[in-house]
Amino acid sequence: MNVESILGITSSLIAIGGAVYGGYKLLKSQSADSLLKSLADRHTPIKKQKRILHKINTRLVTNNVHISKEYISNFIAGGRTRSAIFHDICIQNNIEPTVEICIKMLGYDDKIFRKQWENDYARPAADTSVAKSEDFTAPAASRQEEELNQKSSGNPMSHRKQIVYVSELLHEKFPHACENLTGVLDKHGITYRFLKGTHDIWCRDYMPVQTASGKLVQFRYDPSYLKGVKEYEESRSDVREVCTANNIKPVFSDINLDGGNVLVCGSRAIISDRVFAENPEKDAEELKSELSELLEAEIIVIPTIKGDYTGHADGMVRFVDADTILGNNRADEYKYWRDGINRVLAGAGLRYIDVPFFYDYKDKLHPEHAIGLYVNYLEVENLIVMPKFGVPGNKDDEAFAKIKEIFPDRVVETIDFNDVALEGGVLNCATWTVWE
Repeated sequence: MNVESILGITSSLIAIGGAVYGGYKLLKSQSADSLLKSLADRHTPIKKQKRILHKINTRLVTNNVHISKEYISNFIAGGRTRSAIFHDICIQNNIEPTVEICIKMLGYDDKIFRKQWENDYARPAADTSVAKSEDFTAPAASRQEEELNQKSSGNPMSHRKQIVYVSELLHEKFPHACENLTGVLDKHGITYRFLKGTHDIWCRDYMPVQTASGKLVQFRYDPSYLKGVKEYEESRSDVREVCTANNIKPVFSDINLDGGNVLVCGSRAIISDRVFAENPEKDAEELKSELSELLEAEIIVIPTIKGDYTGHADGMVRFVDADTILGNNRADEYKYWRDGINRVLAGAGLRYIDVPFFYDYKDKLHPEHAIGLYVNYLEVENLIVMPKFGVPGNKDDEAFAKIKEIFPDRVVETIDFNDVALEGGVLNCATWTVWE
């Protein structure tokens, strides 16, 4: 072998060694937040997930905390988001999510989770042992308080101020309906604001869902019913743009889910089975598990009405409290749906109160209208705002009387919202309410 060959081989080996060493240094120097991103990647194999967790553990040494070997050994990401994994790591390993740790792991300060930690998970300083999952349940007093709040108002955050948001487009496109709504809110001293950067009025669907703890979860907004028609596709609001324009900082999820298909009451959430069709790449049980973790709630899945344009839960039922829901009168619904919802009620231990509705109204220009749908009311603090349709065959008086009967301690108002209802949604669809 001549000198040139030896030099060539030596140069190649040095280059390969340099590349390997460079890759090793890159992997070793990865920040905790980039490692967490890799951990949450759906394509990361389980064996690699455990290696990544070991690396994250080494990054946490400087914060004097650690992830237990048992936790790493049993860990499976299961398609969860970065924030969901971070929360689980902290809770299961008794790692306080300080500002420094939040920024190191997530790249931002998760203020809502830190507050939740203080309320529900913080341990006495003397107890330094790593806890098992069953140790992390809300204190008994907190659970009792939550149940009392649920019974009295259907919302465990009822002691706080609630804000109503509507799209700026509501006032621009439907001024009469918007004035009717803001007028009744002004009458009862309810704060409302207008959302910037939206492409349509249905803000309930594309805005974040708020959990009982106050966390905002922003789901992916890519509904199948807006696909295939240019006008519909162009009307789809970009959730990240809207959140940025309005200084809203939620936890983002890759689950495709409209906010109108999520009803939350304390530790329970109702979603229609349309969520499975909108996320065909996900296993149904794993999807429910991920939703349960994100929404901090038991997931109750109800059947969708066949042919329903959106399949949203808020067009069928609403929570009265954690153990009771109201919904469209089952005697007037399709038998398959009535049988399906009754099975769900029995399985979840829920009581159902039937509310009048009607399907009879016809409008050739608006075949997908929501005229006749009373359960899609706006609920904000102690006020319920119902639609009053006033068309032939309406059940306005019956529905009003029923809602007053169900909520004897609430103020119930009715308004003309038909201009909006003709477009396919009513008051809950066109509003977004948040406890602040």
